[in-house]
Amino acid sequence: MDAIILAAGYATRLYPLTLNKAKPLLEVAGRPMIEWVLRSMAEVADLERIFVVTNDKFAKSFRDWAERYQDRQLQPRLRIINDGSTSDADKLGAIGDINFVITREGLAMRNLLVVAGDNLLDVSLAAFVDFAKKTPATVAVYDVGDLEQMKKYAAVSLDVDGTITHFEEKPQKPQSTLAAIGIYYYSGEVTSLITTYLAAGNNPDQPGRFVQWLYQRKPVKAYPLTGRWLDIGSKETLEHADAIFRAM
Repeated sequence: MDAIILAAGYATRLYPLTLNKAKPLLEVAGRPMIEWVLRSMAEVADLERIFVVTNDKFAKSFRDWAERYQDRQLQPRLRIINDGSTSDADKLGAIGDINFVITREGLAMRNLLVVAGDNLLDVSLAAFVDFAKKTPATVAVYDVGDLEQMKKYAAVSLDVDGTITHFEEKPQKPQSTLAAIGIYYYSGEVTSLITTYLAAGNNPDQPGRFVQWLYQRKPVKAYPLTGRWLDIGSKETLEHADAIFRAM
């Protein structure tokens, strides 16, 4: 199994903090955010390679960071992939970036763990992956507890077996506080469908869009994450995360 960390966005909502630094390289509690992401992946079994997909603007910064990264277990597996984009105007989008890595690295039939580079967790993803390996596809979900907040996320409805029955990105009238967050497991049979999705002209951005398309074609399971999940979308949420992780 391989992993892809999505780190090719330009995070314009966080300007000027991200004008010259990629969001996953911003520090939280004294270390780049991406290192907290990697820490949550450290105990995942059978993880062979970790591809960090970024853009041309920040590729060197990620390469420099990867050379300095000190985790002896994970550092040798890191691969920095430059998607070639230079701005928000020509970006490939999150799904486009996943497909770029799959195509370039020959991962079409590989099992994949896909994690957004701004997902901060205080729990390991090992249990998520152990569960997901028994399924064609699994999405991590988190109860945000606020219908108004759900307008920023992907709302999920489930049947009694935990299979997704409805998935909607950024609903105007959310019916649930259960959000799909940027953590996905795709088996080899599903990974190969990402090219099919894009070839049909579907939206290449927002990774949940692929799940919204996929659940109508194959069963997609949801895995409720315990612990704490923090979505970094503003200076205030970054400061909040910094305070929480310093107290850990």
